[in-house]
Amino acid sequence: MNATSETAAANRERLVIVEDDPVTRAMISGYFADQGFRVEEAESVAEARRVVRRVKPELIFLDVVLPDGDGFELAKELQGFSDAGIIFVTRRDTDIDRIVGLELAGDHYVTKPVNLRDLLARTRSLLRRRKIERDTARRSTTITFGPFMIDLLRRELATVNGDPIRLTRGEFDLLAALVDSNGRPLSRDYLIEVVSNRHGEVDARTVDALVARLRRKLTGAGDPGVIATVSGIGYKLGIFADRNA
Repeated sequence: MNATSETAAANRERLVIVEDDPVTRAMISGYFADQGFRVEEAESVAEARRVVRRVKPELIFLDVVLPDGDGFELAKELQGFSDAGIIFVTRRDTDIDRIVGLELAGDHYVTKPVNLRDLLARTRSLLRRRKIERDTARRSTTITFGPFMIDLLRRELATVNGDPIRLTRGEFDLLAALVDSNGRPLSRDYLIEVVSNRHGEVDARTVDALVARLRRKLTGAGDPGVIATVSGIGYKLGIFADRNA
């Protein structure tokens, strides 16, 4: 392998598949390797611990039912020493399992049989979102805009007088993207991607509803001037944002 190939291999995003069924594991592993990922496999809780510590992946596919333990408990444990995204891939398809998984640690919950193209789309969306979060964390995390102040690291919104404003996860993610763009219009498609995590089926109507709720929370009357509609595109922040304030 030449230097260029070695560099390309080192830069590939790392994925760990924790799955005890060898057929399913081989199917997912082969597909994602073909898509350019560096793939490692584990078939048990004990092996997953070792592999994740060694590989330091960007993403983990995690089955819930494993021969030596529970995938939900493993996910919580992995979060103690890994910042990898977690997508549960499992046959357990009850609403309770899905809610527990997403509340505990998961970024997505996918049921078997696996649609590989759908899983790939979720993977790429999650990795893009986490890159945005990392880039944001490296910059100043507190931004003022008009009479408001948002802390991107603590995920808090308040007035400049210190009065907190409670937001849902989706509302915060959407507002943070608009504030970070500082007046540059963002398309509805982009905002769908921003808020897709943990929100089930997300479409343009979801984005519109989140914007309407944000306008009400920020102004009390749904004033469109705070978040302006850009015809044919999407939305933009209607107030100047200042990172240095």
